[in-house]
Amino acid sequence: MPHRHVQTARCAALIGPYLSGKTTLLESLLSATGTIARKGSVRDGNTVGDSAAEAKARQMSVEVNLAGFDYMDERWHILDCPGSVELLHETQCALMACDVAVIVTEPAPDKAVLLAPLFKFLDDHGIPHLLFINKVDTLGDLRVRDVVQAFQAVSERKLVLREVPIRENGTVTGLVDLVSERAWHFNPHKASDLMPIPESIKDRENEARQEMLEAVADFDDGLLEKLLEEVRPDAAEVYEQLAKELASDLIVPVFFGSAENDNGVRRLLKALRHEGPAVTATAGRLALPEDGAVLAGVFKTYNAPHAGKLSYARVWRGTVTDGMTLGGERVSGLYRMMGHNQEKLPSAGPGEVVALGRMDKAATAELLTDKGSLGAYEGWPEVPSPVYGLCLSAENRNDEVKLTGAIQKLIEEDPSLRFEQGGESGGMVLWGQGDIHLQIAMDRLRSKYNVSVKGRPPQVPYKETIRKGTEHHARYKRQTGGHGQFADIQVAVKPLPRGSGFQFKDAVIGGAVPRNFIPAVENGIRDCMGTGPLGFPVVDFEVTLTGGQFHAVDSSEMAFKTVARQAMQEALPKCEPVLLEPILLVAIAVPNDFTARVQRLVSGRRGQILGYDARPGWNGWDEVKAYLPQAEIHDLIVELRSLSLGVGTFTWSFDRLQELTGKMADKAVEQRQSQMAAQ
Repeated sequence: MPHRHVQTARCAALIGPYLSGKTTLLESLLSATGTIARKGSVRDGNTVGDSAAEAKARQMSVEVNLAGFDYMDERWHILDCPGSVELLHETQCALMACDVAVIVTEPAPDKAVLLAPLFKFLDDHGIPHLLFINKVDTLGDLRVRDVVQAFQAVSERKLVLREVPIRENGTVTGLVDLVSERAWHFNPHKASDLMPIPESIKDRENEARQEMLEAVADFDDGLLEKLLEEVRPDAAEVYEQLAKELASDLIVPVFFGSAENDNGVRRLLKALRHEGPAVTATAGRLALPEDGAVLAGVFKTYNAPHAGKLSYARVWRGTVTDGMTLGGERVSGLYRMMGHNQEKLPSAGPGEVVALGRMDKAATAELLTDKGSLGAYEGWPEVPSPVYGLCLSAENRNDEVKLTGAIQKLIEEDPSLRFEQGGESGGMVLWGQGDIHLQIAMDRLRSKYNVSVKGRPPQVPYKETIRKGTEHHARYKRQTGGHGQFADIQVAVKPLPRGSGFQFKDAVIGGAVPRNFIPAVENGIRDCMGTGPLGFPVVDFEVTLTGGQFHAVDSSEMAFKTVARQAMQEALPKCEPVLLEPILLVAIAVPNDFTARVQRLVSGRRGQILGYDARPGWNGWDEVKAYLPQAEIHDLIVELRSLSLGVGTFTWSFDRLQELTGKMADKAVEQRQSQMAAQ
């Protein structure tokens, strides 16, 4: 392989579905490069990648973890990204900082759909990526080419097999590199041994090599000409073209191995080193501005329990030094991270991934220069819409104020969380991407901020209205020492069409109620709108003030406000109050293999299917649109992911209020009355 001198540090992201083995692969890379003396395991909770308590408890990555190593005199930074679809935004933000991504996957064709969101994001952003088929020791009777073919169905870019396996007695014991045509025998937990290509595999190797060359030649006329003339291209030319096509996101090279056994990992390392783009190429791909001598981009904010705020950033240009001014703030500490362990640095050059200490104003996605802030990256990943919410309350009431501040810090770390306070859902509601996502957030509140919380489903924002009108007379009279209180009104109440809200009309003739008291009547009525006869806010009705009486001495604004409240409390129960439930317009996105199941899911939740169509920009996906009661949406994402191998998602928006009667309405009213009695 030709050696390409790179003077700057490079960065690779490890991404892939939950349980694909990314954290184990990171341990293997660190071990193969001599960075750690002994590999940890996810099971034992002693890996560099999953050092957080929340990760250890779940045996899964819950945030992007930073690590690094020196390999053949080059510095590499690795971003180990969470695999849960609920933490996908965290992964997407990390991908904006890398030169190349390694998609790690099991050799499971039936789980190919799990890779679709990753391939889609990488291609949409032009991020170079390769595929590492992990756990090749579990391949069994499956052929690598069949696995690759299944994965090809979810990738727009051509998957190009770079190796073929050597099998002995049905077990993969080595590989042949299709460019160098050298064979390697696996040694568990050691470097592989060079070996002759077995005769039994030579035909398959020649066939696979030809397929690889033809795929590469699709983007290079010179190579294509050689193939047509049956001239054998030399390895250096093929490597050079592979590097160009990888950097341009034209192809996806495919490697395989076993991170658990350290097999195939060194071949992956060499491919990254020789074919992975440099930081200058990545800066060009991102079209980063050229303002200032120094440029760094924040891709993750982390509030360390004792060290304060850390801004994880990639240095794109120049040298960042401890104590310098960056983005208008002083860098108070410069660190290289290894999991949660920090190594203090005096400076960091182009390509380095560092943690900037105590930069309180720096935000995730922000580009910082020595001249000031340039704002956010262009094309930064959009924050996904929330699909699951929990109403939080502090177990200790004295922590309520502390809880609000702690949640704001969580959102600073993870923008895919959203906080709603005092809204229609009741109390403090934390929204996110699923139950696991919010459970992790609650664990962090407990472990990092010492605030223990309880979570319950948010309240459904039911409303109520009236079906018929009435006329009502109300009088308020109270005599105490000195001035008394007197007010008398006559009102006409009637229902309005859905969506009309509340209307107040003044039809008083002849000054029966003085002009200065009429606003007090309206305010008194509005006070009652928050809680109607059924216990919910009242909407879509009209009240007309038709007459009344006053006393020259005892009447006041307060008296007329009080009599208006009294009138509403007495009149509304006579108007056939009825419950209204919110109906949402929901768009559910799934691979089309699951469309029929989604339709059954919607029907089973009192939904009305409006139809389905191809999901825009997603090959092989559908988008099902439906009306769904908000009461049915709380755990919708849980069931949806269960029936779609974890990749289904949805967006929603309020559409209308609709009458609800029968047992469900009775139950909602009963629960509301119980809540009000308990307050």
